[in-house]
Amino acid sequence: MKLTWHTAALELAEPLRISRSVMARRDAVWVTIEHGGLRGWGEAVSSDYLGLPTDRILRHLASSRPRVERFPDPETAWDEYAAWTPETLPAGVLAAIEAALLDLVGKRAGQAAHELLGTHAAPAAATARTIGIAPPVAAAAQAARLAMSGFTTLKVKAGSPDPAADLARVEAVRTGAPEASLLLDPNGAWTERQALDLLPRFAELGVTAVEQPIAPGRPDALARVAKDSPVPVIADEDAVSYEDAVALAGQVHGVNVKLAKCGGVRAALRIHDALRGSGTDLMLGCLTASSLGIAPAVHLADRARWVDLDGHLLLADDPWTGIGGTDGTVRAANRAGLGVRRARVEAEQ
Repeated sequence: MKLTWHTAALELAEPLRISRSVMARRDAVWVTIEHGGLRGWGEAVSSDYLGLPTDRILRHLASSRPRVERFPDPETAWDEYAAWTPETLPAGVLAAIEAALLDLVGKRAGQAAHELLGTHAAPAAATARTIGIAPPVAAAAQAARLAMSGFTTLKVKAGSPDPAADLARVEAVRTGAPEASLLLDPNGAWTERQALDLLPRFAELGVTAVEQPIAPGRPDALARVAKDSPVPVIADEDAVSYEDAVALAGQVHGVNVKLAKCGGVRAALRIHDALRGSGTDLMLGCLTASSLGIAPAVHLADRARWVDLDGHLLLADDPWTGIGGTDGTVRAANRAGLGVRRARVEAEQ
């Protein structure tokens, strides 16, 4: 087998403002594993918040190359790769190499990734679409456009210095898309007291769930907020690893699993199994990435109560295609492997 990679820039259609930062672009590192004339693809994206700059991704790929290329065939690598842990490699790099292996093994077997992972029918799910911290008029106009395109769930970013601005934004989004289900995401911007005071007011505006309302690092406080919240509380920044998710099981209403946080599809499935019957449901989230980077999670979408896989929809020009989403629904392709293709190549055919 041969492991290679190269870096590409992903530009957002417009800057995305959240409580802790504004993002306009990020790097994507496309990972390729080749064997017997077939190629499997995966993607790792740079993330300052996760401590994964581009140069660190590249260093870890280089250190992984000898081990990956020693495997005699993709199936052996896929089986033994399960023993690799996030302590060995950063989770985002683990997820990218695993995705490339999954893509290659699926292509060799003539099976879609979801079939290899135990689901016969191709998953399809309504995805949330993110509206960043923006003035109410702009947020309302964006909500109306998204609702007309078919989105039934909108995620509104919060965490402005003045909570009144967040309330005004959510009210505007509700006006622009009166039938949409609303998720709220302050990205940990509130104190425990603020969360308990504000969540009833957001519930009155139609918010149906909230992600990580308080700063991470105090899961006991997050559990107290969840206990008294009028809407489900979903852990995100407090739920990075399998151990984090297990500790929160039964304490919060949901856990946001991102493959770049937990280490890939099999780590996500392990979390899903651990949460079963605990009263804590699964949310599938993502970083801003191309369709290639989002695709592995789409093949798991049938396991989640909440689906937030819109990272590719935030891009000015998605270099990959194959999972849909522009109409509000992401769909796993029935093609072998991850089912994605280079958009430029597809356009030329």
